[in-house]
Formats: sequence, structure tokens, C-alpha cells
Amino acid sequence: MYELNICHLYPDLLNLYGDRGNVIALKKRAEWRNIKVSIDAVTIGDAYDSEKYDITVLGGGQTYEQKIISPDLLSEKASEIKSAIEGNKVFLCICGGFQMLGRYYRTREGEEIEFLGALDLWTVEGETRIIGNILFECDILAAEGYDSKIVGFENHQGRTYLGPDVKPLGRILTGGGNNGEDGLEGAVYKNVFCSYAHGSLLPKNPALADLLLSRALKQKYGDFAGLPRLDDTFENMARESMISRLLK
Repeated sequence: MYELNICHLYPDLLNLYGDRGNVIALKKRAEWRNIKVSIDAVTIGDAYDSEKYDITVLGGGQTYEQKIISPDLLSEKASEIKSAIEGNKVFLCICGGFQMLGRYYRTREGEEIEFLGALDLWTVEGETRIIGNILFECDILAAEGYDSKIVGFENHQGRTYLGPDVKPLGRILTGGGNNGEDGLEGAVYKNVFCSYAHGSLLPKNPALADLLLSRALKQKYGDFAGLPRLDDTFENMARESMISRLLK
């Protein structure tokens, strides 16, 4: 039997707009295929073991929570998280968690909050919030044979910009995306997937959940052949309804 170990990182501080649902979706979609799943909640003061976890999930948080987390992230967990990323472990990072993998967050007052620097991206606080439903096209899903459209909900004041070594998760069809300027949404580096989409993201987009599970299983088990498809009739009906509304 296949097994997956999931780390929910800072769940007590990074859980805006139901981001905890991403962990639940990964667990249930794995278990429906008879894959054993264990979940550890790891927060400030806890050890993070890069060898132990196959998937790490960070949810969203505001600047207030990010300032609380930052000392622990940089002093206690930085080297292990970077080791996991470079070792092709799977990460899902939403909104504030997305920002915290980058180099820094610069406030409107000019204060620069140092972040992990694991990904070449940075965030600058904007004058107004980017808020509303979002729809974007994801080429990675298309390449895996899935419908490439992803739906979600964004609510962020940060404007994130990607360096040359980081690719976008998708291209905006409607919504603001990373910064409201370049038409890009999220980020991908190795097996790290980042997005501003809450909602929570994975229950609304089961194909993306399966992509993350597949990547984790392929990284862990050399003989992994692929996930059997599930009956996602109801999930896809809800998703198609939202896509239809957003494209009108």
C-alpha cells in the first residue's frame, strides 16, 4: 500500500478563507484510492523534518501573522524547508504562504519583512486590495490531460513578482492574479505550487489535487504508475457553473 505524510505548516496562523480544506481534500482523495495518509500540524517551536514529509501545505495569512511566523521560519525551519524544496518534495502554498517562500514583503511604509528566499519572487504592498472570484488557465494541468481551468477566490493587497527561475501556475482569464499587471497567477518551482486562490482551492479543483498527489507519489515511489480516476461529477458540475459565470 502507498503511504503519504502531509505536513500542515502553521495551521493555527495560516488558515484564511478555509485553506484547511486543501489538506482535507488531499487526504480524502488519497484515501478514496486506498492510499494511507498521515497529517502532522507543525507550528512555531516544532521541528520540521525535510525527509519525513511528502507534501507540505501552507495557507494564507495577513502581515500580522507573517511577522509572528517569520522569526521561527527563518531561524528554525529555513534549511529543512529549502532542502525539501530542492529535493523535489511537493508544496502547496496559498496567499500569505506563497509570499513567505519568496525573498521579502515590502509594506507601503517601506518596511521590508524578510522571508525564506526559497523561491525567486518578492511582494510589494499595493494601495488597494485585489479581491473577487478568479479564473485562470494552467498549462501544467493541460499537459497532464486534465481540464486546464482553475477557479478560486482572491483577496490580497500584496503584489507579487516572479524572477526568471520561477514559472507562473497560470494565466489570468478573469481576476487580478499576482499583481494585477502581468496577467500571471501563482508560481511553480520544481514541485512547489503557489497560488493566491482561496476558497479553498483544491475541493473546487480536484484535478489540481490529483496532480499534487501524483507528483508526491512519483517522487516517493519509483514504481508508481498513476492515480485511478474518481467520479468527480458533482465537483465538476459546481466548477463548470462557476467557470460559466466568470466567463460571461
